[in-house]
Amino acid sequence: MKRFLLFLLPLAPLVFTACEKDGTDEPEPVVADDGPRLILKFKFDSTQARLNAFGLPSNVPAGHAAQSPRFNRMSAHYVEFAPTAFTALGGGDVVYHAPETTAGGGTAIDFDQSVEVGDGGVFLDIPLSDLDTGTYAWLRVSLAYQNYDINFSAFGAPLQGTVASFIGYNTYIGSYFIQDSVVHVDGDRLQGYWGFEVNDPPFGVAVFTGQAPGTTVVNPLFATSPIPAGSCVVTGQFASSLHITGAETEDVTIVVSLSTNDSFEWVEHGANTIYEPLQGDTVVDMGIRGMIPLVQ
Repeated sequence: MKRFLLFLLPLAPLVFTACEKDGTDEPEPVVADDGPRLILKFKFDSTQARLNAFGLPSNVPAGHAAQSPRFNRMSAHYVEFAPTAFTALGGGDVVYHAPETTAGGGTAIDFDQSVEVGDGGVFLDIPLSDLDTGTYAWLRVSLAYQNYDINFSAFGAPLQGTVASFIGYNTYIGSYFIQDSVVHVDGDRLQGYWGFEVNDPPFGVAVFTGQAPGTTVVNPLFATSPIPAGSCVVTGQFASSLHITGAETEDVTIVVSLSTNDSFEWVEHGANTIYEPLQGDTVVDMGIRGMIPLVQ
C-alpha cells in the first residue's frame, strides 16, 4: 500500500497504458474487485461528548456561547487507519486521499471534486483489500467541508440561516452553494473560511462571508502523534481494535460518528446565548468536537 505525505505533496495523476505487441491486440479488460468492501458513513450526533483539541471534555468558555447545528452534509479529504497511539501521521494505512490542486497558488483541496454526503451517507466505498492486513486501534479522518443550519436573531426576530464552512487546511474553491445562493471565489481559502445565508423571508440579504480565527481539531494522540497546525485531521479510537485478516468475506462498515455538540461557537455580547451577528456576536470556532468510529 502506497503511503502519502499529507499536506506536502499534491496527488500525482496516475496514468495507465495498455500494452500492445503489434498494434492489433485489444487492451486487457479491467477486472473489477468483487470481494468485500470497506464502507465508511458519517453520523452527526449533537449528544456526543464535546471535546477539546486534546480529546478532553470541554465546556463553552465564559463570555462565549454556542449551539449544535443541524447538519446537511460534509466531505472528507483523507482517511488513515493507525495501528497504535505512537503511529506517526501518514505512517498508518492511508486508504483515501482526495484530489488536490495548485490552481490557486498553493497546494489545496480541490473543492470541485469533493464528495459531500448527509447524515448516514457513504463517503468512502472501496475494496476491503485496499486496507492492509493488521490490527488498527485508531482512525484518522481529515474533514474538509461542512454545511449546516443554525438559529440566530436579528431585529428581535428569531431566524434561521445556513452556514457553509471550510475546515480543511487549505481549499481551492471555484464556487459553492450555501442553500439557495451561489458564492464565486476562484481562489484558495484557508481553514475557517465560511459563508452564511439567511433562510427566512422577508429578511433575505446578501450572503455574508468571514474567517473564523480558529477551528478545534480533536486529537487525543497529541502527545505521541501530533498533527500539523492548520490541518483538520480528527482522530478517534475504536472501542475494540479493528482486526483485518485478509480472509474476510463480508463488508466492513464503519460509522464515523462526529460530535456536533455546541460546535458552532461565538463571542457573546448580549448575555442571552442567542447568536446575534448584528449585535456584534462574532464566530470563533466551527470545529467538530470529537469522533468515534463504530464498526457495524
